[in-house]
Amino acid sequence: QVQLVESGGGLVQAGGSLRLSCAASGGTFRVYAMGWFRQAPGKEREFVAHITTSSSTYYADSVKGRFTISRDNDKRTVYLQIDSLKPEDTGIYYCAASVRSSFLYYRSGYHRTNSGYDYWGQGTQVTVSS
Repeated sequence: QVQLVESGGGLVQAGGSLRLSCAASGGTFRVYAMGWFRQAPGKEREFVAHITTSSSTYYADSVKGRFTISRDNDKRTVYLQIDSLKPEDTGIYYCAASVRSSFLYYRSGYHRTNSGYDYWGQGTQVTVSS
């Protein structure tokens, strides 16, 4: 069992940057693939980024070039660097952990879905003003 705690959210002007962190406790962090999702007001939670156990990365098309996911296994932490923030980036950002790592998990796109993760944090609010 792993517990996830996000931090680093806040209020920022459009064009600014934030770095979100997700600290994990319990379990063996390096064996978990990690993802970031976000939920805007009135919308469903959507995939943002994913990093594999070997640090390969995947991104939603809407954030490519602006968001960077990374992980530090020694610190048991996954990060989401967000640059060139836009008002439409506003929402609650969640990190999630998955024990899955099979070829099919990635080939099917399951890592881009809410169902593809086993553990979730409580989220951190990001608000971007125009």
